[in-house]
Amino acid sequence: MDDNKEAMNAEGPLEKGTQEGISPEESQDSKKKGAKKRDHAETLKEIKDRLQEKEAEAKEHYDRVLRTAAEFENFKKRSEREMTDFRKFASEAVFREILPIIDNLERALDVSGNSDCEAVVEGVKITLKQFISSFSKFGVVPIEAVGKPFDPRFHEAVMSEESDTQPDNIVLKEMQTGYMINDRLLRPSMVVVARQPASGEAGAECDKK
Repeated sequence: MDDNKEAMNAEGPLEKGTQEGISPEESQDSKKKGAKKRDHAETLKEIKDRLQEKEAEAKEHYDRVLRTAAEFENFKKRSEREMTDFRKFASEAVFREILPIIDNLERALDVSGNSDCEAVVEGVKITLKQFISSFSKFGVVPIEAVGKPFDPRFHEAVMSEESDTQPDNIVLKEMQTGYMINDRLLRPSMVVVARQPASGEAGAECDKK
């Protein structure tokens, strides 16, 4: 037996795997499997990272598309609104040029009020009426001023006049007709505004009566 022990010692110590009952081939396979698992885990992590990155990019692109669509919709609405305004007010300058003609017709009627030329007066009235009717087809309408409270948005006061029948700031007379074009001011009415007489003047009038 001593000879056998010496022989075994001469051959050298057994490998750890052999001593534990695992062959070198099995130990090598186990190491390979462990390495494969690590590689697989690293690959999965890399895929997950790339997937998250692509999801973030897709979300960014989607948000960009939504913003672009919203901007385009706003641009479309703005363009439609501007085109509508253009159609409504493109003729504004033309009507400004024609308005003095109406003014002259109105003045002619005022001057010829005491004239015997009834036919001329009637012709001017018809012409004026046709002008105003044609204007209304394009959204141009006169501003009603007489008897209305003075409104600086639509009226321009050229003078004030004392009145016993009307309160302060009521339009008594219209010196020049104002016009609107599709709810926009084309020109204001030139008006005379009422004011109450001073107390002393009112008392003097009463004494005279």
